[in-house]
Amino acid sequence: MSDELKARTKAFAHRCVKLAMALPNTPLGNHIRGQLIRCSTSVASNYRAACHAQSKAGFIAKISIVIEESDESQFWLEFIIDENMTKNNLVDPLFKEADELTAIFIASRRTARANE
Repeated sequence: MSDELKARTKAFAHRCVKLAMALPNTPLGNHIRGQLIRCSTSVASNYRAACHAQSKAGFIAKISIVIEESDESQFWLEFIIDENMTKNNLVDPLFKEADELTAIFIASRRTARANE
């Protein structure tokens, strides 16, 4: 499962970066571009780090960061939709993926905490 999620989070990051690079070159577009790139790539990099955590506490700490970053990614995607910055059919699949990833990582953290 971890290899599948590593690939999935990396693909999510790539797709968010592509969307971010297509945002309008305006002050708002530039701001959201940077925010979306930062948080979506953080989902992938911190998930990889969680997979190599040296303790259960380390895993829980890293997976908590992943949850925060995937939720933040979803926020910025929703903001793009709210501001009509691009076609919704380009953003909706990423919004759904961010929601699914957040739910997966919340469940992982819950399981890890239950097994402490």
